[in-house]
Amino acid sequence: MTAYELIARGELANWQKKMQRRPSLLNSLSKKVQTKINTWIPEKIHHAITVAIRQMVKGVIFGAAYTTSRDLPTGNLQKREEAIQKKIDLYRHTAAIEGGITGAGGILLGLTDFPLLIGIKLKLLFDIAALYGIDVNDYKERVYILHIFELAFSSDEHRKKIYLKMTNWDEKKKYMPDDMAQFDWRNFQQEYRDYIDLAKMAQLLPLIGAPVGIIANYRLMNKLGKTAINAYRMRILLP
Repeated sequence: MTAYELIARGELANWQKKMQRRPSLLNSLSKKVQTKINTWIPEKIHHAITVAIRQMVKGVIFGAAYTTSRDLPTGNLQKREEAIQKKIDLYRHTAAIEGGITGAGGILLGLTDFPLLIGIKLKLLFDIAALYGIDVNDYKERVYILHIFELAFSSDEHRKKIYLKMTNWDEKKKYMPDDMAQFDWRNFQQEYRDYIDLAKMAQLLPLIGAPVGIIANYRLMNKLGKTAINAYRMRILLP
């Protein structure tokens, strides 16, 4: 095992502990407040949002699978992750620019940031998966990509549940159904909305919308990239 792989194992171990720790008091209180607010929203609206996000995400996933390079990467883990970090840097800056432009445009343009950012995030995850040598045309690997997305943008309680679903993935996926009909789209969209609401709400305000959009998108992409790296390290480095 190389020195780089030893360092990666240490980072992975710390990340795994973080994924499994108990929710903080602040996180638990925030989640209770958000859950209460969600009960005030009519079920028809929840259903409409769920359907809209499901169709949008499915469309992005379908398109990303065809625009992701099919050339399998070569080299050791260090070389692959150096290439992955370059991808993260590229998408991070792209998302920051997008957030600044939509944030400067007021409420109407600011609202377009939501679907645009989801597309950028999912495309990054597809590129990272491909650089690790994952077959992104395998729908079970697309489910794993969606779980990485959830892992990065969920409450502590939900994050732990998703993390446990992802452990021993190569064994678990053997018993998965042959379609995504059982994927929990309702929790997927609600956890994501709850997570980014506070981070992104200020982006809709005049004057401060642009800088908030730049900073928020930059940080969200950075977190997604780190989550993806460790999610795949978990499958590559652990027996």
